[in-house]
Amino acid sequence: MPQRIEVEGLQVADELHAFVRDEALPGSGLEEGAFWSGVAAILAELTPRNRALLERREELQRQLDEWHTSNPGPVRDQPAYLRMLREIGYLVEEPEPFEIETRDVDDEVAVQAGPQLVVPVLNARFAANAANARWGSLYDALYGTDVLPEDDGCERGTSYNPRRGARVVARARAFLDAHFPLADGSHADVTGYAIQGGALTPTLADPSQLVGWRGDLAAPEGVLLEHHGLHVEIQVDRDHPIGRDDAAGVKDLLVEAAVSTIMDLEDSVAAVDTADKVAAYRNWLSLNQGTLSVQVTKDGTSFARTLAPDREYDGPAGPVVLPGRSLLFVRQVGHLMTTDAILDADGREVPEGILDAVMTALCSLPDLQGRGALRNSRTGSMYAVKPKMHGPDEVAFTNDLFARVEDLLGLDRGAIKLGIMDEERRTSANLAACIHAARGRVAFINTGFLDRTGDELHTSMLGGPMVRKGDMKAQSWIHAYEDRNVDIGLACGFRGRAQIGKGMWAMPDEMAAMLEQKVGHPEAGASCAWVPSPTAATLHALHYHQVDVAARQRELAARPTGRATLEQLLTVPIADPAEQSRWSADDRRAELDNNLQGILGYVKRWIDDGIGCSKVPDIRGTALMEDRATCRISSQHVANWLHHGIVTLEEVEEALRRMADVVDEQQSRQDGPGYRPMGPSYDGEAFRAARALVLEGRSQPSGYTEPILHRSRRAKKAEPA
Repeated sequence: MPQRIEVEGLQVADELHAFVRDEALPGSGLEEGAFWSGVAAILAELTPRNRALLERREELQRQLDEWHTSNPGPVRDQPAYLRMLREIGYLVEEPEPFEIETRDVDDEVAVQAGPQLVVPVLNARFAANAANARWGSLYDALYGTDVLPEDDGCERGTSYNPRRGARVVARARAFLDAHFPLADGSHADVTGYAIQGGALTPTLADPSQLVGWRGDLAAPEGVLLEHHGLHVEIQVDRDHPIGRDDAAGVKDLLVEAAVSTIMDLEDSVAAVDTADKVAAYRNWLSLNQGTLSVQVTKDGTSFARTLAPDREYDGPAGPVVLPGRSLLFVRQVGHLMTTDAILDADGREVPEGILDAVMTALCSLPDLQGRGALRNSRTGSMYAVKPKMHGPDEVAFTNDLFARVEDLLGLDRGAIKLGIMDEERRTSANLAACIHAARGRVAFINTGFLDRTGDELHTSMLGGPMVRKGDMKAQSWIHAYEDRNVDIGLACGFRGRAQIGKGMWAMPDEMAAMLEQKVGHPEAGASCAWVPSPTAATLHALHYHQVDVAARQRELAARPTGRATLEQLLTVPIADPAEQSRWSADDRRAELDNNLQGILGYVKRWIDDGIGCSKVPDIRGTALMEDRATCRISSQHVANWLHHGIVTLEEVEEALRRMADVVDEQQSRQDGPGYRPMGPSYDGEAFRAARALVLEGRSQPSGYTEPILHRSRRAKKAEPA
């Protein structure tokens, strides 16, 4: 247990207290005693409300369980089902038409459509890389991924392959021709770029696309172009190994990529105690100070990776300065968990979400007060994403929490912007009311289809066996969910004022497939969508040149009705008996193996290594980005099939051991001799946690994985070294 300091009736862990005193408060203008007095007042006021909201979740779930028990199987009378949801208060009255009132929103959120990274803030190297992923090399992204085929002598190999390089250059020139066409001819035929009279030579078909340049006018080092609000720099260097073989001396295309990044304290981290939380807060503070620095070793050379400066150019109307870094959000935890970083007067852990709200805002003050070496927000705003809220009452609670934090820190009302994760069923069913509850500060909504699927499974757990996991994306509810999120956001005035986002591409090595499929997100009207790496951000940026999101949103907003109904959204994905009868023993075994292998692969890293998001091979060996949301789906799906007798307890127990052996074999190849296998004893914390996620899945609040994972990770950390 951590050492504690008593302050204002709270028992504050010494490590957190020292961090606040020595690192976060200095320079803020806040007095230490007043700060802790304010924290105590916030906790005293809002902790009972937090607990009451969690009790309301449980009460609604109890009522839903009773209804499904009395009405088993697929819902046959949808109007009656919706009436029941209204009677119990699961569905609330829609607000009258309104538009959000959020002010002082940065362009990256309000008007600039583009990729959005999500990275664990506990990993300083990932955080620095993501912050710097505002700009990415298109040549590197094309050369180093599967976007370009490796046939006809164009393999990647261990050294530079000129044949593959030629394909990269050709693909990049085709990109320029498509989105920055010349008045005459192709970029592939250009032998040099120059600036004459404030215009580009050769002449662009649309001269206004020229934004700026670097270097000598007759032979610029960089030519900056703009299309759909995103920038591309043609980089020229005739002495560079690539540029010297290029007719125009072009060495690369630098594309504006990760316009925004979410620094994550939630699903992608394994933060279970005070030490973990303080480490995360420290990284967030360093990002806001502009001082984050990480030692990196690459190709045998060590160097410090720091945050990139802004980019400066000359332009037709004078100097041009563009942000060098992604605009940073922070994702706090939700309302469920508590933390041992502070104990209240009764010795109980306080709500972790309340602590996150206070601490992330305190650590944002260097930027908000203009004290940082580099700026994040140019409008004086902090962007906080709040996950796993269930309905408008929980959004209203977060709105009040942020207001109390603003008062504590001397911030203007609305300085803390709210990102609403539309990832729980009661939120998506009442999305307009949720937005209305925070209409003065909401700056972001997005679909988190992974957690949303997990909540779909848990909410209707007792109704019957759910469809197979691979069939879930074909269900009517998920299409309605994705469309309604955009349509409701547009109806509430998000266009030109706030972000509408889509979810993660989960296969970080499958970039060709991403390039083919993820264009669907901007086509759907989303102004941002999640990607798993800087390279993926660079490639996904191409989609925002293909699709004019602003125009697409205008088109969608002009429609007289939305694209989906509430009835479609609330269609429960219980498998029809005829469908269930077609599931063979092999089908059931394959479904079970797939779910359990994913759970075990993820949980092993989480419990033993404290890795909250990892690239885990699936049962076929495809690397997938796994986090708590994917674990929630798999564990709830098995719990559902187990409850309804589609699989037996004996089958689950046998498959757990068999899949633990598969995971041991996969991960031992990566980790080498130091790997600690789950088998043959199957009694370690990781295996026990994975088993509990399934066998205790029905009783877990909303089907969340955090209580079990935190319990087991704490136990693992307490083991003797």
